[in-house]
Amino acid sequence: MLLQIDNLHVKYGQTPALKGVSASLDEGSVIALIGANGAGKTTTLRTISGLKTPTSGDVIYKDKKITGMPPHKIVALGIGHVPEGRRLFPQMTVLENLLMGAYLRKGSEAQETLQMIYEHFPILSERRTQMGGSLSGGEQQMLAMGRALMGKPQVLLLDEPSIGLSPIMVKEIAQIVVDISTVLGVSIVLVEQNARMAFQLASKAYVMATGEIVMSGSTKDLAEDEGVKSAYLGV
Repeated sequence: MLLQIDNLHVKYGQTPALKGVSASLDEGSVIALIGANGAGKTTTLRTISGLKTPTSGDVIYKDKKITGMPPHKIVALGIGHVPEGRRLFPQMTVLENLLMGAYLRKGSEAQETLQMIYEHFPILSERRTQMGGSLSGGEQQMLAMGRALMGKPQVLLLDEPSIGLSPIMVKEIAQIVVDISTVLGVSIVLVEQNARMAFQLASKAYVMATGEIVMSGSTKDLAEDEGVKSAYLGV
């Protein structure tokens, strides 16, 4: 087991956001968190990456508790985070945005990874001198993913990569997620409103509601569940 979250409780002020969430990620796999807005999916990712400190529970990475560690140390351990809304530096160039993702790494290592990013995202090479904020939505999502990969993570937290994109671009982003998993060997925790896409990409899924895991299992089994089909797959 590469990553485990164990009985996480998180609050915003006095309001519970996570109420005993537990999940696990095996090396080389993709898991999905699905659920309605406000279910706690983004909070789960933010807690894993150190942006939110739990009131109780643990995040365990490679058998080491990383609960409450500062985000930059979690990045250094090998966990990258692509936040919802991309959170680029709009007045910086594509290249500068990418290099920000490698701020903890040595120059020569970063350059090698940069060339790898350009091979997987050729549009970013073409746009490298363009301001990040001037890219299309799909290009911005590629840049956000490329920036996270510049840290050479073993685990990538992907928050709503398809949001706001055209159907054609959603398919392209889905293929990129497959490539990150199969070609680069990065394990992925995927938060996605598009449950159909999530079930195609992940081997296991957790269904969240009001800060809790209400159902979990293989995506194949969940896709046959009548409640899941009705609520999330539009069947």
